[in-house]
Amino acid sequence: MTVHLDDMLEFNRQFVNQKDYVPFETDSVPNKKMIVFTCMESRLIELLLKALNLKNGDVKMIKNAGAIIRKPFDSIMKSILVAVYELEAEDVTVIGHYDCGMSRINTDDLPQKMVEKGIAKETIDALTHAGIDLDEEFHGFDTVEESVMQSVNIIRNHPLLPSYVKVHGLVIDPGTGKVDVVTRGE
Repeated sequence: MTVHLDDMLEFNRQFVNQKDYVPFETDSVPNKKMIVFTCMESRLIELLLKALNLKNGDVKMIKNAGAIIRKPFDSIMKSILVAVYELEAEDVTVIGHYDCGMSRINTDDLPQKMVEKGIAKETIDALTHAGIDLDEEFHGFDTVEESVMQSVNIIRNHPLLPSYVKVHGLVIDPGTGKVDVVTRGE
């Protein structure tokens, strides 16, 4: 089923007019002083929160494809640092999930898929000649546990992260909500 923007906007108009937002009112400081960095997986939108007893306002939620951090000064790490320094966060929890699409990314096929979706082959060639390595930018991972540990280690070892911030790594089952601990910050 495709939801169109106009349908969402009409729902939003009614949501606001009926004051359905009132149960969600909170401030910008996370109640649990925690950042959750997870995958953009659609199966986790509600499940992750329910499985961990999180409510609106409890955590700062940051998402990307695969819950992957590869570079210590990327936008994810910047968001984590802002939450620590400006929003009183004291814990960071990286949550990957089983059956993640990033574990199946075939970077050899990706340029052809881009061309099929309308990107000019010349654009891809120009990026390659400019030193952009599509394999490096888009490669996934072999196991979700290794990927979670990679992200956790980049966060834990960041030169701008205060020593009191605990960094944890978890993996959630997107079918049942069961969570496995990969690493616990001490």
